[in-house]
Amino acid sequence: MLPVVGIPGVFCSYLRPGMPHDVGMNDDNSRESASEPTSEASTSLATRPAVSSEVKAERNWALAAHLTSLSWFVGIPGFVGPLVIWLIKKDEFPFAAAQAKESLNFQISLFIYSIICILLILTVIGALIGIPGLIALGILEIIFTVIGGIQAGEGKSYRYPMTIRLIS
Repeated sequence: MLPVVGIPGVFCSYLRPGMPHDVGMNDDNSRESASEPTSEASTSLATRPAVSSEVKAERNWALAAHLTSLSWFVGIPGFVGPLVIWLIKKDEFPFAAAQAKESLNFQISLFIYSIICILLILTVIGALIGIPGLIALGILEIIFTVIGGIQAGEGKSYRYPMTIRLIS
């Protein structure tokens, strides 16, 4: 079976021997009128409700609260971005402030876990756990931060796993 791509990157159906290759296609590959409804993915874009500019701004600040924590790639500690956004926008945008606090708690938790891994590295046996632990923390930070940014951009609240919620 080969996948048929209806929307770029989205698998809509599978080719089966003896079945038409696409909705509305007959055996001689000429188009018929499509009698089946369009896929859910293509109709959901057309039926999305309009979002106000203030809601978009709040979502963008929430998105930034998550993604600015990746600033450690350029040498800025990861907690700085979410902290600044939380302090600046906590009265104006409650959703963005909540997401900034969540991101800040995650960054503080990762800092605590990193200190534990570094202390483990100082012991001979603990180095077997500490070094892979630091690597795993870095990978998980990137993955969870991107997921949090995507969720916040869509207006959905995101809760990081493994987070000690010190700031409430």
